Amino acid sequence: MIESQAPVLEMLWEVQDPRHALDGRFGFSDEESAGRWVAAMLDEYWDVRIDSCERIVMSGHNALAWVGTPSGRLLAKWSVAPERFPRLAEAARLTSWLHGRGLPVSAPVPARDGRLQVEVDGVSMGLQREIVGDLLDTADLNQVRAAGAVLARLQDALAAYPDADQIPALAVAYKPLTTRITDWLDSRADHLPAAARDTLRGLVTGASPDRLPWQLVHFDFRSANILCAHGEVTAVIDFEETRHEHRLVELARAAILLGTRYHNWGPVSAEVRAAFLAGYQSERPLTPAETGWLDVLLPWQALAMVPPGDDPTGWRPSALSQLPRP
Repeated sequence: MIESQAPVLEMLWEVQDPRHALDGRFGFSDEESAGRWVAAMLDEYWDVRIDSCERIVMSGHNALAWVGTPSGRLLAKWSVAPERFPRLAEAARLTSWLHGRGLPVSAPVPARDGRLQVEVDGVSMGLQREIVGDLLDTADLNQVRAAGAVLARLQDALAAYPDADQIPALAVAYKPLTTRITDWLDSRADHLPAAARDTLRGLVTGASPDRLPWQLVHFDFRSANILCAHGEVTAVIDFEETRHEHRLVELARAAILLGTRYHNWGPVSAEVRAAFLAGYQSERPLTPAETGWLDVLLPWQALAMVPPGDDPTGWRPSALSQLPRP
């Protein structure tokens, strides 16, 4: 029997009344009816009886509910965006496979018919067990190094995933890195200082031929998606952005975005980036060619985060400091 207390409603990052989002996006007139629906879904499809629905957090057309059960807390996550359903189903399969390989991920709990993601009445829902941990704290360099090591192991596992071709495509078709960076400089970097653009062009021109591995990657590896406890990574979550990409592009992106969560995104320090990269290389040392490309990709990813207008969190000075001086 679900407790009578209504779940707390929150928006993950949007500035909007969560009650309006609950009604307009998910069709629930109030939080009590949403909690009862979650309880009914878990009862019918997972044979799980819940004691309480404590909290519902919404982001876009996705929602996440924390529920209490006699055997511990669970997380029910659902989407009402049908175009995302194939990706959600494949992400659940991938996460289950990674869990079987010993990676720290939040494995889906199978429904009673064996499905990892249940689609019914315009909703796609998955269930997970709550994993103890707090979001990665970039002030703790032990956590930062551990995160770098986990990314290397995760990439190794993703490179071996046998059903990588089943992941629905995201982003654009493959292009050489030199072309991608040059195209970006030509079309999206006008707000950056000319000297910074010229320096990055010079780095691209001097880079070795692009022979970097192209594989499946997580592509959203940052504090918001990394849970830690006692200096160790307990879970990497949210595989919905998984795509094919160069593993070094993901490494550079993660090093730049590592501290970002939901609001007021800002860069990490050079010390944090160095600790993260050291942790990565403790598991997978880079070749000289890869090291050379990383020296191009890090400033590219940093410059890509500089906003065209106000810069309250300091992306511009951080990015410019990563460019080599003449």
